[in-house]
Amino acid sequence: MESSKKTLIGTVGYHVLGNHSMPPMLFHHLKEMKWPAHVKVDELNWGPVAVVQMFEAENPPFERVIILCAVERKGREIGEISLFKWKGKLPDEEQIQACVGDAATGVISVENLLVIGEYFKVWKEEVYIIDVEPGPEIAGEKWTEDMENVIPDIISMVKQLAHNGGVNQMTLKYLHGDTIFKNGMVAD
Repeated sequence: MESSKKTLIGTVGYHVLGNHSMPPMLFHHLKEMKWPAHVKVDELNWGPVAVVQMFEAENPPFERVIILCAVERKGREIGEISLFKWKGKLPDEEQIQACVGDAATGVISVENLLVIGEYFKVWKEEVYIIDVEPGPEIAGEKWTEDMENVIPDIISMVKQLAHNGGVNQMTLKYLHGDTIFKNGMVAD
């Protein structure tokens, strides 16, 4: 059953860093796909405060947000996909200020985006993060074969989430703002 919740699919990541650039490199492909009228695709690389302002201006607000990122994390193989659902909460004040400082200097970080969005209360109940292991940072505009092989799976997940808010056969992990910098993106 398809949902008609107003949905944003957002990509977060630096350009020209090989596998780390998978989200921005997929952006144009995702943008050109046929989506229902309630789904919008946008890059979220232009700073968390600007993203917050976009969300605050959106009327009606997005009810579902799907963020695609590729962040190197210990214990994962290149191309391994983790699906998180944002559960809110904030880190301590010092960490919030560090996120704002990073954002002001142009650091692109899904964690900063999530925390700053939470601070300004722009996230609704359904915020999903599709995080793909990129492996070591390598300059360039091409993916490794391991990343190339999972692109269809990533697109399938994005479509499933955009259309009905659920992904079958995936383990959903929960992500909390008060532990995101202690435990990284891995949370239960």
